[in-house]
Amino acid sequence: MHKIDFRIYYEDTDAGGIVFYANYLKFAERARTEWLRGLGFNQSNLELLFVVRRVQIDYLAPARLDDVITVESALQNISRSSITMNQIVKSGEILLAEMEVLLVCVDKTMKPVRIPNDIKQKITGEN
Repeated sequence: MHKIDFRIYYEDTDAGGIVFYANYLKFAERARTEWLRGLGFNQSNLELLFVVRRVQIDYLAPARLDDVITVESALQNISRSSITMNQIVKSGEILLAEMEVLLVCVDKTMKPVRIPNDIKQKITGEN
């Protein structure tokens, strides 16, 4: 599991002073990027991309200006060309949102491709 903290800024909130719902997707994307970076992969140097195919999200409680939130990302499943991740967003012990994200591995032409073995091994923690 990977964890990363973000502070909520004014730009993240809506007119009601709570985090705009779509921004949770941005926080989740940043967390996945840092997860990959932590595994040794810089997405700008990869010959392939992981693109979001589907997201299911449940919003449970609001985050507000100046809150520090934690995004936890965990691998749920990996197949030939896709990864399913569970991501949760918390403020302290309060669960704010839960997501299931399906990512597909594609080449530069956006054609689905097999996840290379070296990447698969690092993602799953296999040696």
